[in-house]
Amino acid sequence: GVLLIGPPGTGKTLIARAVAGEAGVPFFSISGSEFVEMFVGVGASRVRDLFRQARKHAPCIIFIDEIDAVGRQRGVSLGGANDEREQTLNQLLVEMDGFDARTNIIVIAATNRPDVLDPALLRPGRFDRRIVLDPPDLQGRRAILEVHARGKPLAPDVDLLQIARQTVGFSGADLANLMNEAAILAGRAGKTTIGMAELEEAILRVMAGPERKSRVLTEYERSIVAYHEVGHALVMKALPHGLPVQKVSIVARGPALGLTVSAPLEDRYLASRAQLLARMAGELGGRVAEELIFGDVTTGAKQDIEAVTTIARRMVCEFGMSDLGMIAWGRREDGLPVVSEEMAARIDQAVKALVDEAYQMARAVLVAQRDKLVQIAEYLKVVETIDGAELDRLLAGEVPPPPAASPSA
Repeated sequence: GVLLIGPPGTGKTLIARAVAGEAGVPFFSISGSEFVEMFVGVGASRVRDLFRQARKHAPCIIFIDEIDAVGRQRGVSLGGANDEREQTLNQLLVEMDGFDARTNIIVIAATNRPDVLDPALLRPGRFDRRIVLDPPDLQGRRAILEVHARGKPLAPDVDLLQIARQTVGFSGADLANLMNEAAILAGRAGKTTIGMAELEEAILRVMAGPERKSRVLTEYERSIVAYHEVGHALVMKALPHGLPVQKVSIVARGPALGLTVSAPLEDRYLASRAQLLARMAGELGGRVAEELIFGDVTTGAKQDIEAVTTIARRMVCEFGMSDLGMIAWGRREDGLPVVSEEMAARIDQAVKALVDEAYQMARAVLVAQRDKLVQIAEYLKVVETIDGAELDRLLAGEVPPPPAASPSA
């Protein structure tokens, strides 16, 4: 058997479809959730029926999508309500590597949760091949964009390599959605070709949702959002390990009132402690800017605080980047903690220490660059959106900002 492992949207089901088209043998497709029923014995019966049909048409391929629905590790659920699923899994194990080894059937399965699968399902003889599908790298993103650009009229100024550079972390499904969104935007604007403006707007739509021009803020709220977003951008630009800023906007998208888009210039597979601290400081730049300019804080930093807390907790509990040492602290499969109350309190203290360190980094940057913060935020209130190149010119003093207004209530 072959197990396809990867996050959503990376092409696991697509590969199975491609194999079905190229193999030239009968192809049976089923989802793992279709085996699980409220009636005892139905799931195991369906497994037997599926393999009985497959044996009649051998050689053939069976594809089981989302196999974690039925292949979850046995004996970890509380309450004993998993008997039906365990029977189904037992039947699947027998069918895949039972007493009769002469069957000419290949099983392909897909999952984005390999950590919860039963070890018996993963042993050699059942799933011999494990193929990991990661989000595409730069050249992969460019190739995927070229595939989805076929049949779509692109303007001469379109550079798909540049779009690929701006979409670090996008899955294949995200890139397909991006090209479709760009085509829709061009059609709505009455254009005959898709330009870079439509593609860059489509990137923001995939990341954060469409613009919500209907959301009208008071002038005071617009000031808060502008200073908040510029606070993010200035901290990211100032720190040596900060991510490059691609766009700063005070146009509402989805639940967000503003947006600061940042992404590495190349694909990264490792992150250092300094890089993670810089990312946390960038996230906290908005809250620090509110404190410095308005002397008060708002609820606008909710998502930033959640992101910072998540990074800090992973640094302590998974990456060994705190004073507590190189020990992994996590939770069992049933959700219960594996640490004592005393150690949990020490972990919380270590998390807070990292967050405080990042906060002080952000504060030091914005105190030193307070004049730039005011100038660029007031400029952003007028133009609403600044790209990375324009931000660089503003920091260099090349773009004359509009007269600074006093940010008062």
